[in-house]
Amino acid sequence: MCHLLLYQVQKACRALDHDRTDCSYKLPLMKVVRLSQAELETRLRSPAAEELSAAAGVACVVLEDGQAPGPFSQPACPVVAVHPGGEVPDVVDVVARSAEQGDRVVEAVQRNPVAAMVLVQLLRHNERVGVEDGLFAESLAYSSLQHGAEFQSWLSAWQAQSRRRHPPSGEPAVLAERTDEQLCITLNRPAKRNAYAADVRDALCEALAVAVADDSIRQVVLQGAGVCFSAGGDLDEFGAARDAALAHASRMTRSAASLLHRLRERTCARLHGACIGAGIELPAFAGRVVAREDAFFQLPEVGMGLIPGAGGTVSILRRIGRRRLAYMALTGAPVHTPEALAWGLVDAVE
Repeated sequence: MCHLLLYQVQKACRALDHDRTDCSYKLPLMKVVRLSQAELETRLRSPAAEELSAAAGVACVVLEDGQAPGPFSQPACPVVAVHPGGEVPDVVDVVARSAEQGDRVVEAVQRNPVAAMVLVQLLRHNERVGVEDGLFAESLAYSSLQHGAEFQSWLSAWQAQSRRRHPPSGEPAVLAERTDEQLCITLNRPAKRNAYAADVRDALCEALAVAVADDSIRQVVLQGAGVCFSAGGDLDEFGAARDAALAHASRMTRSAASLLHRLRERTCARLHGACIGAGIELPAFAGRVVAREDAFFQLPEVGMGLIPGAGGTVSILRRIGRRRLAYMALTGAPVHTPEALAWGLVDAVE
């Protein structure tokens, strides 16, 4: 029986280990396995553990109860629990508070099962390690997914759409103004809703490096010009990276996330409007995050076949915990200011 099981798993893995490079490739719809915690524990202690993976055709496990002792380990795929309140078993990656929320999570995982699997595995890892180690792991995972079938399929569909590119404005991508002991840094691409492009990243890193080097700057204020703080990554640049290793090296060499972490105790982020992707991942590193009532927060990357890649699997994790972050990232659902305040994603509302 064990030999048959391993053969079936290996066959499924080989089916996914394709050599095709066309962007139209899509993974087949994967199944959802529903287990009690006792059944899950039994599987994880046997060769059947290999079945619980996107590589073997399983999108996620839905946990139907939490009565048994904690499992020996965790499966490769996400573990989802519908739990209206109270204590949740450690094995659970994401908690839905209603059957409707649970269905939303499962459907999202089935659409991009590999990205979902990588996300929850990364969050499990980052929960146990320091900030720099977490950023390193996030970058490696993000680079891998950039060349995966799920992202390439999304990218192909996106590139097929007609869209208007915004020409360079001629204005600085980031404004930095010092007044006495305060340095105010403003994202300055309002026509593009402060999309986080390479030029914005570079200019932001340069401004933050000034504060790192100058102890006389006692406070750093991070804000955005225009209608919102930032609508996240610049989609015009998505898919530009052709070398995953070099993209990882670039992220680790010039990292706004790492600089913000070093400046945490001196930094206040002031957020308004859309704070999407990098637009919440980066400010979440700040020691104090103040939001206007119109602010909302969203992580859409898993829906693109990716994961948050601007430091969010570290910064947001430390603010709201692994399960809430997994729910945000898997569903892509917006979180509005009152809920963000209750969770600790923001510290105050103006």
